[in-house]
Amino acid sequence: MSSHATETSSCKPFTPLTFGILPFISAEQLVERFTPLAQYLNEYLQVPVRIETAPNFLEFAKRTRDQQRYDILFTAPHLFPQASKAGYRLIAGVNSPGMRAIIVAPKKSNIHTLEDLKGKRLASVQPMSLASLLIKKHLIDHGLTPDVDVSMVITPTHDASLLSSYHGVTDASSLMRPPYNAASQTLRDNMRIIAETETAPHMPISVSTRLSAECEAQITALLLTMDTNSKGKAVLKHNRFAGFKHTNEKDYQRVRDHLLD
Repeated sequence: MSSHATETSSCKPFTPLTFGILPFISAEQLVERFTPLAQYLNEYLQVPVRIETAPNFLEFAKRTRDQQRYDILFTAPHLFPQASKAGYRLIAGVNSPGMRAIIVAPKKSNIHTLEDLKGKRLASVQPMSLASLLIKKHLIDHGLTPDVDVSMVITPTHDASLLSSYHGVTDASSLMRPPYNAASQTLRDNMRIIAETETAPHMPISVSTRLSAECEAQITALLLTMDTNSKGKAVLKHNRFAGFKHTNEKDYQRVRDHLLD
């Protein structure tokens, strides 16, 4: 038994734990990406940890707010303040300087700047997503009105948005930087980045009030120390995370106010 595991887990009375993950990628990709993290928590908490998501951002936010459906919540930074009002307690955030959204266009196109997007079709992800909000603000800040100067074409995922312009269905694509960086080299070699937005905080992790303070502390300790052991490092590498760190609720409220004012 690992030194991280305890003889009696504080989380056992709450078994199984539901790990709610925002549907920012397809369900299949989400399961593939987060199963190692769920298994890591399972092993050291000694309770089953089940991944669950929702069909879209709106439904995920509703299940979070109205049902506290998820015991461990991995949601977008601008959606956390709403989760906090529903009782979720912030325990950590992804250890990253922040996240940006980008706009890309095929290299073979004549789109080189934001100005070139006028009258064009821009693929985007769900309207409630951080990427969509960052992109819309960036367009407005540069004198372009979404759905007036630029036609916004909604796609279900970041990958779908990227593939949309790659295959010529739309003229350009917008998505978060990490999914773009994770795309195939061939695809990226055929695209050019024409804009990059301001930075927003990375994803927070919180827990439901259903869990005890002792269980919360155990989950928090596991996340914050993942980068100190070989198993944890392997899981973090799979997720392309450097680790988890303490974060401040005010940072998430600020990004919500900034993007939703």
